[in-house]
Amino acid sequence: MVEARRNTFKSPKPDAVRLLVYDILREVNRSDGYSNLLLPQALTAANFEQRDKGFATELLYGTLRMQGRHDYIASQVSDRPWSEVDEGIVDVVRLGAHQLFEMRVPSHAAVSATVELARKVTGESKASFVNALLRKMSAKSLEEWLEPAQQIKDPVERLAIIYSHPEWIVSAYFDLLRDFDEVEALLAANNVAATPTIVWWPGRSNAAEFIELGATATRYSDHGFKFEGTPASLEAVRHRRAGIQDEGSQLVAEIFAKVVADTDDWLDLCAGPGGKAALLSALAKESGKRFSANEVSQVRAKLVEQVIGGARILVSDGRQISSLGEEFGAILADVPCTGLGALRRRPEVRWRRTVADLRELTQLQRELADGAISVLKDGGFFGYATCSPHLAETSIAVSDILRKHPELEIVDLMPYLPADLEGALRDKSLSLWTHRHETDAMYLTVFRKKLASEN
Repeated sequence: MVEARRNTFKSPKPDAVRLLVYDILREVNRSDGYSNLLLPQALTAANFEQRDKGFATELLYGTLRMQGRHDYIASQVSDRPWSEVDEGIVDVVRLGAHQLFEMRVPSHAAVSATVELARKVTGESKASFVNALLRKMSAKSLEEWLEPAQQIKDPVERLAIIYSHPEWIVSAYFDLLRDFDEVEALLAANNVAATPTIVWWPGRSNAAEFIELGATATRYSDHGFKFEGTPASLEAVRHRRAGIQDEGSQLVAEIFAKVVADTDDWLDLCAGPGGKAALLSALAKESGKRFSANEVSQVRAKLVEQVIGGARILVSDGRQISSLGEEFGAILADVPCTGLGALRRRPEVRWRRTVADLRELTQLQRELADGAISVLKDGGFFGYATCSPHLAETSIAVSDILRKHPELEIVDLMPYLPADLEGALRDKSLSLWTHRHETDAMYLTVFRKKLASEN
């Protein structure tokens, strides 16, 4: 009898694509890896067909975005508390749920392929549990599973489940938008993968060469294009004459450059990995300005150096920038932040950041702002930018800066905005929204340091 069972046992043979995605999902969820770094490296080494690469990309990023909602469904069918289930099982079930509810994979194929993966990575007994869970989950549609959530009266709790966001992020969005219909639209926008946007850098490339390739100009940025193909396949991108950068980030650089057009020496205080620095350095060179890029990390500084066209690179802590003994007429600080404005682009951030992170980040943001202001010339401009709309990182931070530095005044950015950019101003500052503008939710306040005679 034992011999007969041995003869019928088949070794698990999960398909290579799902196995690769599982390995990366585990690295991201359990070891704080970054999906946007791990997946491209793995796909380059894997030699998959283009169709399989597309499947892997959709499965990984989609699962990371929606895993909160997948967990909600799984908790309804699990006979033990979902928080107590083995981590390996949880991640496998999340992958299976995403195929069942979010992708064009037939239910039987989603279940069987995921169970085969579970046999390989969790073992036979745990795979049986996975099989039971997924079969129960496949018995109802997504709408049926979400019916209990739709009945929840608290809009924060309800929207957090349905759109797969932590409740504290939903609350933070409402604090700004004050309208749950708008909050819902933003949450939905965060769950749609961002289309890569090209930025061309003046002096190194031009709009005409992208138009000839069939690219479509972005709506607001003067230097952006949408391209249906793979941006990395473009000769200008490969040879660092152009880059890949969200339109919102392009607008921050463009608007800041317009405000500070009459100053001669510009500094990007927090330059890594170089997106805004690349465009700012090109705009500075085009108009005869001096440009410097500062980055605290030597590794990231090398990345910045590759895209700033020979401009000066500094490697120092922006909080101690005054130790260089220089002053600047225009300083941009795109400070480290929670990244709540780029959740469609960085899917794991929504689960990795917590309210507790705000305290540490806002302290760093204040110290970087102080560092920038300490080397700002009289009459000069300081741009404070974040990729987060959170009140603590934007409006409250600006109020704190003004209270501590009465020598500063806010520049009204309305005259510098693109003519058709509507709903993007908050207290004279730029405040973009993903659901309104199809950009990352970038924020920019520009301060002017008053002359001694004005104080």
